[in-house]
Amino acid sequence: MSTVKREAWGRLRKLPSGRWQARYPAPDGEMYPARTEDDKALTFVTKTDARKWLASMHSKISLGLWEPPEVIAERRRAETAAEQSRSMGFEEYSKRWLQMIKTEPNRSGKIRAVGTVRSYQGKVSGYLVPEFGDTPIRDIDVNRIRMMTDRLDQIPAPLNPKSKFNGITRPVLIVLMMILRQAARDGIIPSAPSVSIPRQESVRHDADHDESEDIITPKQVEALYEAVPDQWAIMVQLAAWCQLRRGECLGAQRRDVEWHDDGSATLHVRRQLNANTGDYTDLKSEAGKRSLSIPKLMTARLKQHLKDHVATEDRAPLVPASIRGSMPLSNTRWGYIWADVRDSVDGLPHRFRFHDLRHTGLTIFAQEGATLAELMRRGGHADIHIVLRYQHATMNRDRELADRMSARVAATLDRKKNVGKES
Repeated sequence: MSTVKREAWGRLRKLPSGRWQARYPAPDGEMYPARTEDDKALTFVTKTDARKWLASMHSKISLGLWEPPEVIAERRRAETAAEQSRSMGFEEYSKRWLQMIKTEPNRSGKIRAVGTVRSYQGKVSGYLVPEFGDTPIRDIDVNRIRMMTDRLDQIPAPLNPKSKFNGITRPVLIVLMMILRQAARDGIIPSAPSVSIPRQESVRHDADHDESEDIITPKQVEALYEAVPDQWAIMVQLAAWCQLRRGECLGAQRRDVEWHDDGSATLHVRRQLNANTGDYTDLKSEAGKRSLSIPKLMTARLKQHLKDHVATEDRAPLVPASIRGSMPLSNTRWGYIWADVRDSVDGLPHRFRFHDLRHTGLTIFAQEGATLAELMRRGGHADIHIVLRYQHATMNRDRELADRMSARVAATLDRKKNVGKES
């Protein structure tokens, strides 16, 4: 039988095990047994030990320092969790961060695209984890980041080994700072290190490169078209004369081509083939959804392409992997085809990209007098600043027209002067 002993304050009880239990009246009117700071049962070997504990608890209550045991335990658990978080290694936290960005919306309130998440994951697993490993997040400071940056800067640019910029350092640094800023929001570190992100530089050309050098002539476009195998040659026409992006070319289907009674045709751009997932996905912005008049110079070729290479179903890909196949040509396979074709055509600019065909087409479109608004609609641009790059073509056309006007006016004035002299 246990024995309960009344004390001047509180109660003691001897347990069947021989140990002693202490209980005390708390300010909230409840009787509490002795508990540890982790809110676990606390007993004592001797009665004296139990009395000492009661005396200490009485003093704490007298000083107004008492808190319920469960409150103390919760605070200690939070402090322990915070300490564990502060000592968390980069690799572990980066995994949590990647999982978070898959499900939580970005600043615009939208869920990130699968391709975006995969891109971030590639930077984390390919560069950041090998660099930092289990280094505690709190130990990644400005000096540590500078060391990483110096190492990344030594990696040659894959497109232009002679370039001072490799196109790797900046995107990797951006992802690292996103992770560290989230760690600051989570309370793991006081604040993210103050690191400036280097501005975007071209890895294909030097800083003084003129973008107009990436424009090729219609004759060169034709040479590229003729160099591509027949079943995929329409890709060149779609990029140059309809100004489509690569993913838009590969995402086009038979139902997207609308033929009119007068023989003309309209192309409806409604989807893209995602390079990361290999699936059809929505376009990046609403501006990308557009309907384009197909130039007459390619309507006959498009009609023949549909007849020879595209299946009859409405959803058949316009550029199938196999003749009349149901699967679109992949971005990867087209990349190999393009590399072979580009190298077989003489006189192209250094590292001429498939995307530069679109740039060529939009430049020629601008030279015909298209306004910035018309260029934005044709190219599916949402940002007018991107379209301003074609303004030089518009200004060249404007200068040509101004010179022609000047010559016509000058000739008229000269005729009038001559008539006046004769009279």
